[in-house]
Amino acid sequence: MSFFIENAELQRIGALIEAHAAPIYAARGLPFEQFAYVLTQPGKAGGRAQGAALRPDWRAYPCSLVKVFHLVAAQLRLEDGRLSAHGELDRAMRDMILWSSNSATNYIIDLLTGTTGDTLLSDSEMSAWCERREEINRIFAGLGWPELAGINLNQKLMDDLRYGREKVALDRSPAGHNCLTPIAMARLMHEIFSDSALLPPARLAVIRDHLARDANAPDRGRGAYQLLGYLGDALPDGAQIWSKAGRTRWLGDDRASFRRHDTLRAILPQGQEFQLTVFTQGEAIAEDDGFLPGIGSLVAAEMPGVALERHSRRQ
Repeated sequence: MSFFIENAELQRIGALIEAHAAPIYAARGLPFEQFAYVLTQPGKAGGRAQGAALRPDWRAYPCSLVKVFHLVAAQLRLEDGRLSAHGELDRAMRDMILWSSNSATNYIIDLLTGTTGDTLLSDSEMSAWCERREEINRIFAGLGWPELAGINLNQKLMDDLRYGREKVALDRSPAGHNCLTPIAMARLMHEIFSDSALLPPARLAVIRDHLARDANAPDRGRGAYQLLGYLGDALPDGAQIWSKAGRTRWLGDDRASFRRHDTLRAILPQGQEFQLTVFTQGEAIAEDDGFLPGIGSLVAAEMPGVALERHSRRQ
């Protein structure tokens, strides 16, 4: 069972997304099976979210979207006292999301798992190391959400190939690389921006603040800010945006190269709120700075026609 129920108007918008994307994939010789989305809106007061989806269970290399999971994991461990607050952790959580820093992310992974990537270990030491590295998977398995089935969060973030312990860990991991599904990402975003029992309100507010994007920020034009070329790039003036995107180019490993994803929460100037997660694969799409903005713009243009009950805005 999904966290959302199907909604006819959102399904109509979903059909428009598919009609927009399919010919672009065809023209570039890419299989359309390498495209997926989940589109939701908050439900009626106290009710389930409403939505539409295409291939929500597609298991894909997640690029930097996985960093939202690391941010939530850090907040969970801060809350239960198994992680100690300190300035470097605060800086790493900020930069992991704001600039999509892999170094910041890997620092947080070290803290959460008690592992560091370095020179080779003996077989027994490496086995113990790999067991500790599973800690982030255990954190999310403990939530019991069915949408998280099949995900993997036991690998660090790299700009190219892996060496030493990280290479051995990847080879030993039954799941291989990190992996998310669109529905897993959408469920986590839903919990972050709802009245969720996942974390106390103050910790949810920290996560939301990190995910906020300012379309008028001086840093908007920087690629690391991950707004230009992504779902929030072409939203109407005045739209409020929270997002985390990711892209890989050639990494020397076909299992992780040429992906471009984004997960977005937006409140439009007229007050309509929606969340949209899009996964893509293929070099021609990964290098296209107009593909995801086109989808975001399309959804925003159609959203005024969606007649869902008014809901509170959770900032």
